[in-house]
Amino acid sequence: MKINALHYITASPEAAELACQGGVRWVQLRVKNQSPTIWKQLALETQAVCRRYGATLIINDNPALAQEIGAEGVHLGQQDLPPDEARQMLGARFIVGGTANTFADVQRLAAAGVDYVGLGPFRFTTTKEKLSPILGLAGYADILQQCRAAGITVPVVGIGGILLADVPALLTTGLHGVAVSGAIGTAENPAVAAGQFVRELTGVEAI
Repeated sequence: MKINALHYITASPEAAELACQGGVRWVQLRVKNQSPTIWKQLALETQAVCRRYGATLIINDNPALAQEIGAEGVHLGQQDLPPDEARQMLGARFIVGGTANTFADVQRLAAAGVDYVGLGPFRFTTTKEKLSPILGLAGYADILQQCRAAGITVPVVGIGGILLADVPALLTTGLHGVAVSGAIGTAENPAVAAGQFVRELTGVEAI
């Protein structure tokens, strides 16, 4: 199962469209404080975008919705359904990701059989209501060194206020890739910003 190096996080199908125009091929829909009806509508609209571009759709926090609409996977925060329970519910073909802030979190998630780990936050970000302790570059280097020593090979993706200029240094720590929201979604030209991240992470020009 291929875990992309660039994850784009949004609550907006329109924003997902612009990001996919720029080369994003992995979209996590993160919807907060909305009714189930609106959440499902946003999920279906974002799924339509992802299907047009051949992008992977991950639903944040809601395994039941991911299963209902046939999304590719689910991302679970630390207060959500445990990953092993989500796996039992969804089956082997669904992607299951989890959020971590410490090496112990990564260990727990790897043991639970997640397909990737979102590790952060890198720096302060306004897109997360309850922020865990900031990791910074040294924090990633330390945790990923512990992962290597423990033989943990699950792909780890950095998240939390990451900017384009941060990517080269972050990749030197051993991160598989990065998850981005504002650096693409609030850019003057989101499609161009997405393409810049794709090039920085893969060395390949965006489609």
